[in-house]
Amino acid sequence: MMKTKAVVFDAYGTLFDVNSAAEKCKDKIGTKWEVFANHWRTTQLEYTWLRSLMKKHKNFWDITEDSLDKSMKVFNINKNMKNELLSLYKILSPYPEVREVLKNLKKKNFKLAILSNGTPDLLNELVDSNKLNNLFNDLFSVEEVKIYKPDPKVYKMPIEKYRIKPDEITFLSANTWDVSGGGNFGYNSIWVNRHSSVFDKLDFQPKNEVSNLTQLLDIV
Repeated sequence: MMKTKAVVFDAYGTLFDVNSAAEKCKDKIGTKWEVFANHWRTTQLEYTWLRSLMKKHKNFWDITEDSLDKSMKVFNINKNMKNELLSLYKILSPYPEVREVLKNLKKKNFKLAILSNGTPDLLNELVDSNKLNNLFNDLFSVEEVKIYKPDPKVYKMPIEKYRIKPDEITFLSANTWDVSGGGNFGYNSIWVNRHSSVFDKLDFQPKNEVSNLTQLLDIV
């Protein structure tokens, strides 16, 4: 039986749709908007991992811009669109069920938090622009430890703040490597599998998998 005291969410791809910035510009980008958006996201993540390994930290906003620069060159996107895409990335759209799920969890008196690669400014703007700011207790950013997920230092932040054990945290992410990072640290990690994907082999298998955050309400 779960002994959850805090429910912690990844932000990008879990609560907020990372492709929504490019989607809002699809009339300008054309039919390649989705493959471009996926390339931008993949490059962004690769840069976080590579910089962690090289011990050459750059904040997530700078990495987002660097990965966009590369992706725009790969897909021959008009350079004049850069500022528009970056501005839209700051106000990504949440998935449709997010607000109601958070409200229901709040009623159950769980601590609610985001644990993200995003900078504090990015996370605050994301939450504020979508009017979710009154639903979270904390927004944990990797900038506090200057290394990216899935380094254990990142997953340590919520347990230190709340003074609870790792298995008292239910952690949700759409990223399999993040689910494994939290799970190997000791979290009760749940995979948000929105696209019927295949889980990676990283020495952890989640006990629960959901296709939509609403399903979480039947688990905790």
